[in-house]
Amino acid sequence: MYPQGTKGLRRIKSRIRELIAWADREICMEPDEFAYRRGWTVARTGFGCRVYRDPRFDQLKLSAKVAEEVS
Repeated sequence: MYPQGTKGLRRIKSRIRELIAWADREICMEPDEFAYRRGWTVARTGFGCRVYRDPRFDQLKLSAKVAEEVS
């Protein structure tokens, strides 16, 4: 075991989490920038996984409801 006990183990786990987060950002950097430039929302769902959504899709649903109410 480490002479520092759980404090040292916690530090190692923290460093591993930082490396995983860094790798995730590096893997998805280009698609994320592409989405942000177009005004899309980006939701991180896991390591290397993202959900990209164009908010204009919500406007299409809204306009269809308005068209039904008008007719």
